[in-house]
Amino acid sequence: MQSTINFTQNNAESGGYRDDVNRRMARLFKRFPGLMPTLLPALLVCLLLLMWSGTTVAQTSSQPTKAATPSDAVKAFDKMKTLSGSWQGTVMNIPINFTIRPVSSGTVILQEGNTEKGPPDHEITMFYVDGDRLLATHYCDAGNRSNLEGKISADGKSVEFSFLDVAGSTKGGLVKHIMITMIDADKHVEEFTFIMPNGKPVELRGEFTRTK
Repeated sequence: MQSTINFTQNNAESGGYRDDVNRRMARLFKRFPGLMPTLLPALLVCLLLLMWSGTTVAQTSSQPTKAATPSDAVKAFDKMKTLSGSWQGTVMNIPINFTIRPVSSGTVILQEGNTEKGPPDHEITMFYVDGDRLLATHYCDAGNRSNLEGKISADGKSVEFSFLDVAGSTKGGLVKHIMITMIDADKHVEEFTFIMPNGKPVELRGEFTRTK
């Protein structure tokens, strides 16, 4: 119904506009009758262009614009960017320092883990968006690379990464699950499932506090 009303109003407005133009043309021809054969084709072209332009503007202005809604993958990626900084925590009573920062013009998040002695020694995980998926590649100090896919929780506080596949030797074990939970701006929790060389899963958990 509303579209019918708008269409009728547009026709009425367009008709009034054309009548006004016709009246002006009639007055012009009355004052300069000798110019009619020369000016008539040009004036008709101008009139058609004006009518087409007015219709195009009306149609364009009547079409609402709608901003694109970010995908869940982008929302999760942007949420993880808030972790940028330096962190300290412990996993199995081993002190670990994490550095998290955007790289590659903000298209990738790099997380680097390190301890003063022993593993992990500059172990890294790369997080990135691929189409409508949030992916992670964990470069394990066991000598392999686990690929995982992340999903953001309903409350937007956690991102859980499920195992996709692994490249390289798994003789030293592999990471098969990652969960990152943001408690607040200065605290987050990281949980891992590490598969031992004998196939036994070991659950690891660490609470990390921002230092920078």
